[in-house]
Amino acid sequence: MNIDRLKLGISPINWVNEDVLELGDHYTFEDLLADFSALGFAATENCRKFPKDPDVLREALAEKGILLTSQWKGVLFSDPSYREAELEAYRKHVQFLQKMGSKHVVTCELGGSIIGDPRRSPAERNVIPFTDEEWNHMVDGLHQAGEICREHGMKLVYHYHIGTNVERPEEIDRLMATTDPELVHMLYDTGHAYYGGADPLALLQRYADRIAYVHLKDVRQDVLDRVRRENIPFQSAVIQGVYTVPGDGCIDFAPIFRELFARGYDGWMIIEAEQDPSVANPVEYARKSKEYIAAIVSDLTTNISG
Repeated sequence: MNIDRLKLGISPINWVNEDVLELGDHYTFEDLLADFSALGFAATENCRKFPKDPDVLREALAEKGILLTSQWKGVLFSDPSYREAELEAYRKHVQFLQKMGSKHVVTCELGGSIIGDPRRSPAERNVIPFTDEEWNHMVDGLHQAGEICREHGMKLVYHYHIGTNVERPEEIDRLMATTDPELVHMLYDTGHAYYGGADPLALLQRYADRIAYVHLKDVRQDVLDRVRRENIPFQSAVIQGVYTVPGDGCIDFAPIFRELFARGYDGWMIIEAEQDPSVANPVEYARKSKEYIAAIVSDLTTNISG
């Protein structure tokens, strides 16, 4: 298989961070499109720098031959007092993505988190664990959101994420065990899996049948060790460079790609690297990662054909 046959996209978060707003804030929509096009990527995700009008955005992306594959949607389903408003906002979000031709809705529960729970101060450093009741409320909300996605011919892909109630292996296991596989699919994120204490390859093997969307992200082991040792919060860890692109960190992606191919995965894979673009030039790192992935794909193809 040639890398050009992969559904490989690039995330704007490599340039413009969505959690740490000062990172990359100087980039414009035009800057991003020019870089994505020059790098030869066929897809991306939505970004705070992108036009909000779907017609304007769709036309601008189409001119560069780029598809919008999804957009992050944080939800607060664990608190039933927010449910009606949350589902209304979710439906509008789904309808926007449908107009853009997207098939997946990246979804993450923010209740008790340190990355966007509207009931908490941005200065909070620790996740507030769910009670069983809150967990069940979250699952019910995800099922309702999944039904909305299905109505629109789309899939809810759940993004386990550092700084939330679904970040560690046992929490991912619980989410998969308590949700309907027809309504809640997995967004397989290599970087968040490793940061959260999971073996990315083992996680892929365990839940291959639930995975409908992929984020390819690497981790700098020395930074992660310091983050754990000093109890550094997620946003600060990002600024300090805990994440990088595949091929620049400690994760071996060759067995991951081998497993994805063996399982017949043919969905989108989005390269991510939440790092300071003034320190790690996003164009250079994206190009380096694409070359790394191309080498893996070439080796695997040679071994299969041989």
